[in-house]
Amino acid sequence: MSKLRLGTCSWKYSSWAGIIYSGAKEINYLEEYSRHFSTVEIDQWFYSLFADKVTLPKEKDVLAYASSVPETFKFTIKVPNSLTLTHHYNWEKNGPLTPNTYFLNEELFAAFLEKLEPMKDKIGMLMFEFEYLNKQKMSGLTEFIDKFSSFLTKVERKYAIGIETRNPNYLRRQYFEFLDKEKLSPVFLQGYYAPFICGTYDRFKQLVNTTTVIRLHGPDRAGIEAQTKNIWDKIIEPKDDELKKILSMVQSLLKKEVDVYLNVNNHYEGSAPLTVKKIESMLALIESKKTGSA
Repeated sequence: MSKLRLGTCSWKYSSWAGIIYSGAKEINYLEEYSRHFSTVEIDQWFYSLFADKVTLPKEKDVLAYASSVPETFKFTIKVPNSLTLTHHYNWEKNGPLTPNTYFLNEELFAAFLEKLEPMKDKIGMLMFEFEYLNKQKMSGLTEFIDKFSSFLTKVERKYAIGIETRNPNYLRRQYFEFLDKEKLSPVFLQGYYAPFICGTYDRFKQLVNTTTVIRLHGPDRAGIEAQTKNIWDKIIEPKDDELKKILSMVQSLLKKEVDVYLNVNNHYEGSAPLTVKKIESMLALIESKKTGSA
């Protein structure tokens, strides 16, 4: 049976007190979180490239996270951006690009996997998030596929691997055929400048046959932060109509016996746990209607 796991993007927000947290002064946020949800995204290890230095997860953090959640809990983990950046961030406008020598480096990936060993039984997915790659950074989709294919031949595939691209022009048949052939997981991003995920899925769903991640982000990160002042305890931009379509996509994936991770960001509606609770209610209604019509 396929499985849907609902969770959020990160977890340590004091403004979730009264929603899923007790509000006590000293709490293990992740332990309390795992009483409500079956998965969470770890993004804190993503920002890892600083000049010529790379940072990897600290052992104490990996051990703490693994021990804070039940055996059935699963993490989706963004791999360090030291592996996914073709070039260093260019903070100087129109300045020269500096190649990142760690891009898709198999030795760095192996070192990352070694750091994750204490939580190995609780890893559901490793996600490679690539920034928008202009022509200065990557000639096009064919080069991207060639580079990632080469990387795959050199690394150990201990866990499911997902890819998220910020290039809308990459989201075509060649890309999904590559994912399907290599048994890679598509990571669908709803938000920013990405096209509506349901439209993309409808075009290529025959090629989506392995565990899938859906990440719900809003279209205007700065705008919603200004409205909430980073207090994430209310839904302020409800997207019920959009969610209905996304849940139809989820139902389609489950019917295809594809496992789904659905990760919600605070920036999507204003409060990730409240959005997850809404999704749970919407799914319960769908199931009750099915039962009633059976």
